[in-house]
Amino acid sequence: MIWTWDVIRRIIEVLWLINIGFAIWTVFRSRRDIASTWAWLLVLSVFPIFGFIIYLFLGRQLSHDEIFAIQSSQAKVRDDFLTKQHALLKKHDLLPSWERRPRARMLSELNLTNDDALLTFNNSVEIFIDGPKLFDNLIANIKQAKTMIDVEFYTFYDDHLGNRVLKALEDAASRGVKVRVIYDASGSHGTKPSFFAKLRELGGEAQPFISTSKKYWFTPPRLNYHLHRKLVIIDHEIGYIGGFNIGDQYVDQSAKFGHWRDTHFRVEGQAPQMMEIRFAMDWNTSCRKSRLPEYNIDWAKDFALQKATNESNVAMQIVSSGPDSQDFAIRRSYEGIIAGAREYVYIQTPYLIPEPSVLEALIIAAKSGVDVRIMVPCMADHVFVYRATEYYAKYLTQNGVKVYKYDNGFIHAKTMVSGSNISSVGSANQDYRSYSLNFEVNAFSYSPVLAAKLKKIFEDDLKDATLMTNEYFDSQSKWRKFKQYFSRLLSPIL
Repeated sequence: MIWTWDVIRRIIEVLWLINIGFAIWTVFRSRRDIASTWAWLLVLSVFPIFGFIIYLFLGRQLSHDEIFAIQSSQAKVRDDFLTKQHALLKKHDLLPSWERRPRARMLSELNLTNDDALLTFNNSVEIFIDGPKLFDNLIANIKQAKTMIDVEFYTFYDDHLGNRVLKALEDAASRGVKVRVIYDASGSHGTKPSFFAKLRELGGEAQPFISTSKKYWFTPPRLNYHLHRKLVIIDHEIGYIGGFNIGDQYVDQSAKFGHWRDTHFRVEGQAPQMMEIRFAMDWNTSCRKSRLPEYNIDWAKDFALQKATNESNVAMQIVSSGPDSQDFAIRRSYEGIIAGAREYVYIQTPYLIPEPSVLEALIIAAKSGVDVRIMVPCMADHVFVYRATEYYAKYLTQNGVKVYKYDNGFIHAKTMVSGSNISSVGSANQDYRSYSLNFEVNAFSYSPVLAAKLKKIFEDDLKDATLMTNEYFDSQSKWRKFKQYFSRLLSPIL
């Protein structure tokens, strides 16, 4: 054969058509939303071969067997609780009088129905926005633990802070405390299984979450499905939940991002037992063992008597979402808060890539006179993600939403507060990944005192933030605007 340019061109055309055919077959054989389908078709079509390598690690969905395993684990833990609270809800109005407002009642019932999220009471909550204070407090609680410690993090790095936390866990295991750790292997890049060797020798347990571990030696891990939850439960009574991970960048202001501004809860009361149930589901799923948590709620009592007795106590639901469920519990709760807002809704998120339903809810609220404010970072930790964030910030700004960039370091908080008593703090960002791809967990709370504190924190952060105006975006270069538009096309898979 004579290799003329005409022959080479025809070969390239045939290979391109074959690539397109494989792209269509690959994407459409799995059930996805339309936006994700087109985004993956774009990647596979524009980047032949390389695009399929990306898809191999990032695009494959969890198999039906794996999803069934997750749902089976959930059923083992939840059934006993659900029937009892559903019955109690029919008998009692469980929210205290100062929290018994239509929006709170609607949201609590939505979370119970959509995610089987039990409503807990008499929770005392401490808010941490400073990494060193949070981890000093956490390590102190670990050192005081008597019976059990469950730890679940997206990132558990083998660095100075990681070793501080691990040493506290090892000491706890050495004195007979039951210690279990789940981490995301991808999010904890560089942390080897041997990092936890001594903990295991002392009787503790540690393992990567199923989504980023290999089932067989020849199958790559599904890097698109991250365990993004951040939970610690101590002695069934103390729980930590929020946005901080375990790593030096979260406490060291001299690190790459400077001051790390995040939000985390320390909860004492009934809610930690719901966090423990969440941990048990993830543990059962990862190691395929049925280990039900021990819990101390006395269901034999009339649950109405468990109501908070003063305004400093918090009614709270622990809500989870992930690719094992099509109920999108956290996203729908976000939508419920935004759609029901009458005065204001304040949001902090490191990534602002909302899917259409959330985007429209934000715009409708703003155009209806609600004070909608969103705070995002001033710098990128993922370039494409940040350019997409800028695109949506510009679009929301054009439609009446006030978007601020936090200038004092990197804001990583995932918070939402609205009205007199509704708030959410957890691991879920305002992006496609948190809505449907990552395994997330948030604390939705109904408390005027807690809502007021979170509102005040947001307003204090405004002192270190700049409003992103139409003029700000108009002054950007054409190249930067192009990157924003291009990144927006990849939004569903970023």
